[in-house]
Amino acid sequence: MKQFLTASIMGFFGALATLISFSFYLPSWVLFLAWVSYYLFGKSVKSALQTLLPLTCGIIMGITIKLFGSSLSNSLGNFGFPIAVFILITSLSYLSKIKRLENTPAWFIGLIIFFGVHPKIELKPMIIIFIAIILGFVFAYSNDTMTRLIQKKK
Repeated sequence: MKQFLTASIMGFFGALATLISFSFYLPSWVLFLAWVSYYLFGKSVKSALQTLLPLTCGIIMGITIKLFGSSLSNSLGNFGFPIAVFILITSLSYLSKIKRLENTPAWFIGLIIFFGVHPKIELKPMIIIFIAIILGFVFAYSNDTMTRLIQKKK
């Protein structure tokens, strides 16, 4: 019975997350990527907040790659973006040594989100991305909390 309740809760939160993301035109896959990040990086509010910083840095790095790559492409053609990627990803090796930025996979999830969404570099698209990320963490937390409550009951 516990397994059925656990599965039903996960299905419920997944369906609700999808309904909300579709209703508000949010990228549902970003929400679910944040949901997965919650489980990958510690399953707590504290770890979600700690994951949010390097994830955000990955998005900022994506923006920087896009702008720098475009600029380099004006003079270097097809080599502009690869050079921008090389320089910035190389810097990640050093940036990930900084306290609270050491979660390299979260940086790459931020890059994946940015390049997957292909947003205009404007405030509104960035806000939409972060709403989806925050909702993903909220749904993951809610699902995890409800699942733990069910697992505790005898």
